[in-house]
Amino acid sequence: MTSTSDMIAFDAVNKWYGDYHALNGITAGVARGEVVVVCGPSGSGKSTLIRTVNRLEEIQQGRILFDGQDVHAKSLDVNRFRSHVGFVFQSFNLFPHLSAAENIMLAPMNVQKRSRAQARERAQELLARVGLAGKADAFPGQLSGGQQQRVAIARALAMDPPAMLFDEPTSALDPEMVGEVLQVMKSLARDGMTMMCVTHEMGFAREVADRVWFMDQGRIVETGTPQAFFSAPESERARKFLSDLRSH
Repeated sequence: MTSTSDMIAFDAVNKWYGDYHALNGITAGVARGEVVVVCGPSGSGKSTLIRTVNRLEEIQQGRILFDGQDVHAKSLDVNRFRSHVGFVFQSFNLFPHLSAAENIMLAPMNVQKRSRAQARERAQELLARVGLAGKADAFPGQLSGGQQQRVAIARALAMDPPAMLFDEPTSALDPEMVGEVLQVMKSLARDGMTMMCVTHEMGFAREVADRVWFMDQGRIVETGTPQAFFSAPESERARKFLSDLRSH
């Protein structure tokens, strides 16, 4: 179900790659201030779903609203729209020739026409927020994977987005760096940021999510609170997924 208060709403969304039905009749909503974790086996459509929200993937049927805006409307200025959607990728996608601060300053200066001094001040604030106050002038190559991903989160926050999308933000990291990125995501959740997260980190889902969506074969098979999902999943497919995780 979706409601008018939803920050992100999927309405009967379908997507195909050729004959392959990647998203199959998705209707669901993420409410303002809610943290939704999307999980499921590989190939279930999780990353495709989140990438439709800022039009990195086109859909063939249905509708997606983001903060009331029809994401796939023909008239949408895609670049302008994307600048207001916080998106954090699996690979950090930082510009290697720019410092941490310059990576964060780029969009506010180019899109919002902020002065260099204003953008720099905001970048410093955001770096402090993600625990990297001393790294403003470091280049991506001088940072660990976890630090680069935290810079990427700061960069996404620089445009003051109404919601943040995370597409497996820890899957490219060494295990010891995962925690530092999840800490930043937890602090955003505590501050009331609307978040949609595709992740394999079930501890994070259990601790931080308001709701879990479980996907399989392009459908949302099950949705519920973390407590309900982890203690008593309704579908056979979710039970198998969780038992595989535990034995893993």
